[in-house]
Amino acid sequence: MSKEYFIQVVSERILGNICYAEEANEALRKWRKIFDVSQTELAQAMGISPTVIVDYERGRRVPGLKFLRRYVNALIRIDESRGFPIVKELMKTFSVNLNYIIDMGDFYPPISFSELIIALDGIPVNSFVPDEKFFGYIIADSIKSITTLSGNEFYQFLGYTVGRILIFTKVTSGRSPLVAAKVAPIKPKAIALHSPLKLDYLALYLSEIESIPVIVSTLRNEQQIINRLSELKKRNHKMLAPF
Repeated sequence: MSKEYFIQVVSERILGNICYAEEANEALRKWRKIFDVSQTELAQAMGISPTVIVDYERGRRVPGLKFLRRYVNALIRIDESRGFPIVKELMKTFSVNLNYIIDMGDFYPPISFSELIIALDGIPVNSFVPDEKFFGYIIADSIKSITTLSGNEFYQFLGYTVGRILIFTKVTSGRSPLVAAKVAPIKPKAIALHSPLKLDYLALYLSEIESIPVIVSTLRNEQQIINRLSELKKRNHKMLAPF
């Protein structure tokens, strides 16, 4: 699973909380104490003097975005050195379940359906071709996600699929994922099924009536899927880099 992605999610939530706070200095102090980090330890991680931390936490200085990012990143690095005890707890409060999500990522800029087909060595199975862009992906273990999650938890999970393609591994026929998507209030932008033994007729029918495009991926294993999408993400991002 992409540990880095969820660390980014936690970091962004903390950063947003500090930026939104009426008193940024109080929010800085709060998060430092949540992570159980001393001012001296944090200053060392940031490569600055402890008095600088004191000034910001007492409101003598107004932090800019660059400083805030360094502050949060330093807290995360310190927590990593301890085995991520705080980050793991924060992930639970953010409804991020680490057991069934294998990998997750964003595309900047968004990519086309045809690009996903190529990346996944995929076979589109529907009578329609979506003319949409995809902003990211989630790779999930279908057995764990279908058998271990409650209805509400599964709906929360689908909340992460907005604008993304949802890729299920360990698929037998594809029926369970499509039935779940059928009754869910939030539907993925597309679904990819990794090497089903045989695509179920009901799964195909549901994808048609719900207008959820389905790709059957013929890649050998989960790691290939992770690698292909990671390469696509990096290649796509480089297109935005200045010459």
